[in-house]
Amino acid sequence: MSSPLFIKICGLRTAEDVDAAVEAGADAIGFVFADSPRHVDAATAGKLAQRVPEHVLTVGVFRRQPVAQVRDLALASGVRSVQLHGDEGRDYYDTLRPQGWTLIRATSSDGGRTPRCGELGEDYLLLDAPDPGAGLPWNWVDDRFTPPTGHWLLAGGLTPQNVGRAVRTIAPWGVDVSSGVEARRGVKDPALIREFIESARSAEWPGPARGLS
Repeated sequence: MSSPLFIKICGLRTAEDVDAAVEAGADAIGFVFADSPRHVDAATAGKLAQRVPEHVLTVGVFRRQPVAQVRDLALASGVRSVQLHGDEGRDYYDTLRPQGWTLIRATSSDGGRTPRCGELGEDYLLLDAPDPGAGLPWNWVDDRFTPPTGHWLLAGGLTPQNVGRAVRTIAPWGVDVSSGVEARRGVKDPALIREFIESARSAEWPGPARGLS
């Protein structure tokens, strides 16, 4: 039986990538509007989002962009969720919430203090490596790291080869991958997308971690 682990595939740019993620069982797919090799414009993201069934969450990914730009791009593309990488404060999240988007706060963890899901009003918390999108892992097996509770996703350096270990070891509520399913930087490999989801689903997921509330 498949685990209820939440799986997000990020940085998608083509119909083939989107279809592969959806067909393999992804729970969410991400379109990057920040400066990145995976960047797409609102029109492209909108067309791709139309291919996605209602049960799969479409996410617009932003990094240190003005709130008005985030709002305009999210509205133009029709994504149902906004993911923020940066040092945005609670006011930023409060400004976006009336639009009804699911809000995801993406931040890094260095093995020290663990952020709490919901601290700034976000719905989901994503813990990433210090350099998001670079495909570099962080030390999530560090003894100082206490997994948060609630809706939190592990990201940063995950691949089809190590995602199963991550799921078994720290029991995140969900996982997120981008560079780990690429043939080369910025170019997804549908076969790796399918392999990643299969590896994550087949791991012995012990249920969400019981850490910080």
